[in-house]
Amino acid sequence: MSILDFDHVTFRYPGDPQDTLEHLSFQVQPGAFHCLLGVSGCGKSTIFRLINGLLRPDAGEIRVGGENITGLRQYCGYMPQKDLLFPWRSVGRNLALPLEIRGGLSGTEIRNRVREALASVGLEGCIDKKPEELSGGMRQRAAFARTMLTGSNLLLLDEPFSALDYLTRIDMQEWLRAQWQGSGKTILFITHDVEEALYLSSDILVVTDTPIRELSRIPVPLPGSRTRRDLSRPEIVELREALLAALRKQVIT
Repeated sequence: MSILDFDHVTFRYPGDPQDTLEHLSFQVQPGAFHCLLGVSGCGKSTIFRLINGLLRPDAGEIRVGGENITGLRQYCGYMPQKDLLFPWRSVGRNLALPLEIRGGLSGTEIRNRVREALASVGLEGCIDKKPEELSGGMRQRAAFARTMLTGSNLLLLDEPFSALDYLTRIDMQEWLRAQWQGSGKTILFITHDVEEALYLSSDILVVTDTPIRELSRIPVPLPGSRTRRDLSRPEIVELREALLAALRKQVIT
């Protein structure tokens, strides 16, 4: 069974002259890592807001694990572009938020889970620090750990590395793939960076037109244990140029 189903979903923002999504259907299988690739403003983030329930479709159905998301709770974790760590809370108390909301755990149990989550992302010893004491990459790792603590198998990551410098972004991409491979989670990752999509994805879901009526599924012909050197393979270079051409066409039109 697929973990996520869009079934003829249509959505239009109030006052807009046309739909953002029009009868969009696609599926995501458990354990996949898909990058959602498209130009800025094409509607990628709208898809995420519909999945996490911040927006409701005008028509069609969205299902997670075979169930309509209406009325479901804690079925996905969402990480936006900014880390949104509360500056008045310590890093540990920021990570504790999803556990506090879920309830049913003692303070000691929450702190132990937070310690384990921080250790898993290489932030041992940061539990009592304030977010301002962390670098940009460390803050993003803390935000990812908080997303993991939602307990959801479906994670939505909305351009989480876009504000980082180039070298930090590369390090975070490599780190994220390692985290995903060890977690068994399903990840949807929004980007407009073609190279980022090629490095991270098992398949790329490309927005080719607006309103969004379909997502073109492009398999990435790389092994799971890939390295950045694999991006220079001839078939990957050719695919990168084809994807860039498709995105440029959208900008021009």
